[in-house]
Amino acid sequence: MARTYYELLPYVFKRFSLLRTLRTGMPTMQYWATRKPLPESEKPTLFTMNIMPPMMTVWYHLVQKNLGDKVDTVIFDCSGTLKKSDFPSARVQKYINVYAATKSDEFLYKIAKNRKIGWVCDDDMFILSDKCIDKINQEFSNPKTASLSFRPRSWWHFDIDGKPYEPSSSYCIAINRDIYCDKEHLSLSPCNGNNHSVSHIGKEVKRYDTFDHANEQLIRKGYNCAIVPENEREELVTGFSGVSSAVMLLWYFRSTKKMMDYLEGPADKTWSGNVMFTILSGLRAVNTMQQMHEEITGEPYTLRSMPSWDQLERLKEKKAPLIRKEQSFEKVDEVAAILRAAL
Repeated sequence: MARTYYELLPYVFKRFSLLRTLRTGMPTMQYWATRKPLPESEKPTLFTMNIMPPMMTVWYHLVQKNLGDKVDTVIFDCSGTLKKSDFPSARVQKYINVYAATKSDEFLYKIAKNRKIGWVCDDDMFILSDKCIDKINQEFSNPKTASLSFRPRSWWHFDIDGKPYEPSSSYCIAINRDIYCDKEHLSLSPCNGNNHSVSHIGKEVKRYDTFDHANEQLIRKGYNCAIVPENEREELVTGFSGVSSAVMLLWYFRSTKKMMDYLEGPADKTWSGNVMFTILSGLRAVNTMQQMHEEITGEPYTLRSMPSWDQLERLKEKKAPLIRKEQSFEKVDEVAAILRAAL
């Protein structure tokens, strides 16, 4: 029986992880045989994980441009398709595509064990300024600071003993390993049981997403979980949202036609939900990353199932009247314009 548009997504996530193990399984086992850490240094170490190479090209380019040798960079290649020679200043490790929290904890506890600051950053969250380092130095001069978030969650907050706290999130967060790893032995893992959240959008939050539970524990123990003020965030980082579903479908479908059939198949009423809007937004984000990859490297990066920009634009114009008023396809364009200016 054919899967519905929403039933296909969990299947393609699982399928991708299993198939990519053919490329990443042996290198992961070889890594685990030693789990060699980075050498001791006062520099923070910056970590990301990637399943879509052209996005990694843009991310790495901006890290090199804005941070240079002020950080040491570690990349987990979970598609098994990155070329180490394209990222000469980074440690690139092929790694099985397990949960993001599991990979981030591996980085914090093992690879970054000789550093005070481990900085976790999604590959769709891009560094725009070396002022990020100034902010890290400023906040971690306080010995009680456990973390610094450059992009917190915005749709809910903790209510702890009657006081509100923004959730730090794990999109782009620097972590004091002395506190997180050595003293408190925490994990970024998601879990159930979030009874201290207050939603801003009417949808209840009952689950701790990545880092949320550790975040709450740190707050309750009196540590400072610092957050970059809202009026400074866009100067330091920018990023897309919800790209992973689109990426997984791009790996799954073997032709543009099959991708377009998937996008055009669901009834119009489905576009008032989140799934189709998120997928189309994600495809537009990846398409812009392809364009920027070519601008940076001089070489195209072909994705066999990626629709043309014109096809995506026509579909966007057709479906835009159907989406909820709080959703906007233009956010991708805004981020893309910032990134193009920053290249």
